[in-house]
Amino acid sequence: MKAAVYYETGEPDVFRYEDVPDPTCAPNGVVIEVEAVSIEGGDVLARAGGMLSAKPHIVGYQCAGVIREVGADVSGLEVGQRAVAINLDGSHAELRAAPALSTWAIPDGVETEAAACVPIPVGTADDCLFEFGRLQAGETVLVHAGGGGVGMAAIQLAKRAGATVLATAGTDEKLSRLKEFGLDHGINYREVDFVEAVRDITGGRGVDVVVDSLGGQILEKSIEAATYRGRISSVGGAARDEYRPDVTLLRPTNKSLTGVFFGAELFNNHDRVHPMVAKHIADVGSGALQVVVDRRFPLSEAAEAHRYIESRQAFGRVLLIP
Repeated sequence: MKAAVYYETGEPDVFRYEDVPDPTCAPNGVVIEVEAVSIEGGDVLARAGGMLSAKPHIVGYQCAGVIREVGADVSGLEVGQRAVAINLDGSHAELRAAPALSTWAIPDGVETEAAACVPIPVGTADDCLFEFGRLQAGETVLVHAGGGGVGMAAIQLAKRAGATVLATAGTDEKLSRLKEFGLDHGINYREVDFVEAVRDITGGRGVDVVVDSLGGQILEKSIEAATYRGRISSVGGAARDEYRPDVTLLRPTNKSLTGVFFGAELFNNHDRVHPMVAKHIADVGSGALQVVVDRRFPLSEAAEAHRYIESRQAFGRVLLIP
């Protein structure tokens, strides 16, 4: 099979488009003929400086396509069925192996490309808001990077739950487009200090929940932006800022900070998380949840796709098509 691989981490031009051996199907897993790869923020960070499980290494968490093989111990999934799957790596390829526990059948009425964009970003947004953020109707939420996958999902889910939604983005155009997904108040972080903007919008109170995918100094300021007993969900380090936030800022106003890793929840609380993701996939088919694909790149142009994501121009998902 063909795959986008690299032998060392670094800038996007470390990618090579090469022939590599087909993956093998584990007894408890499946092999998927990949039709769409949703590039996740973690994929970009892993390529820039993550661990290599092998050389050449195939990066990538999430993809969708048609099941080619099913392991002997698997039930409920069949050869020829469309499915979306996640694994620790391996998505940037024509074929990918994944555990059945992290694979979802795609129902009729849901496009394969749309399903490829759901499990990690939408599942992460759900956990940040509700499982760990304990968001309730009538509360306020601040979502960083509103034009990204987690951000766009969080805006929709929070609005649907009856919250007032604030979000940051780097352009007024993105903020304007986010209105149709439920955004109440947009904050252009390039033009204003988002903490001051949050205080202005909330009458000095702050927000109840923050979804922070950026980390570093932004995370410290997210703590400042939260109200008394506010909850901050830290879900990533997209800002690539090594600054360590001062967590003592939590104490004076009894705020809480939770690190969120969707993969750990999927495997440790599978009976809760797997059906939750299946519901979100079905919601895409019904129109209750929207997925936006910004651009599609051929698999052979993985470097260009990663470079485009890092330019922060994307609004929605960026796909690789084998």
